[in-house]
Amino acid sequence: MLDKLIEYDRDLFLFLNNLGVTGWDGFWLFITDKYASIPLYLVLLVMCVRKFGWKPTVLVLLVTALMIAFTDQLANVFKYGFERLRPCHDPLLEGKMRVVKCGGKFGYFSAHAASTFAVATLFSLLFRKHYRFMPVILLIWALVVSYSRIYLGVHYPLDIATGIIFGLLGGYLFFLLLRFAWRMFFKEDYSG
Repeated sequence: MLDKLIEYDRDLFLFLNNLGVTGWDGFWLFITDKYASIPLYLVLLVMCVRKFGWKPTVLVLLVTALMIAFTDQLANVFKYGFERLRPCHDPLLEGKMRVVKCGGKFGYFSAHAASTFAVATLFSLLFRKHYRFMPVILLIWALVVSYSRIYLGVHYPLDIATGIIFGLLGGYLFFLLLRFAWRMFFKEDYSG
């Protein structure tokens, strides 16, 4: 059963990865770069300051930093616990895939998918009553960043799906932590 799932995962990876064309490689390399999301993060920062003021925004930033560190370190635990080869290091895929970028040897699960979906979840919940368009924009951003990892050849679709699940759960759990901290520091419930 697990062997069949891995085979389907490898086949889906090859299909999605081979959709890429050289002319788009630069775009996808930019999308996957951690600095490419800075404009979005700045917009979220401005939205927080405008909606909540500076003190609550500092709390949001601290919780967000903890959340990203958590998803990143959890991905590392899985990466070295499972030791699943990245597609670009898999000898079974040699000559069958496009390698645009190759990371470390192991890659289960995608920290990019986990952290972007965690941010998307946290800020979608944070702004759900104030900016109704925000969840759609954040979901599209997280999906595009996640797909970039397949395009570049560094993650399988199952790596991405697992990262998405951990990102959604992490974003929700850290939203609950934010609500708790909000109550402690500001002596009021976060109403969302």
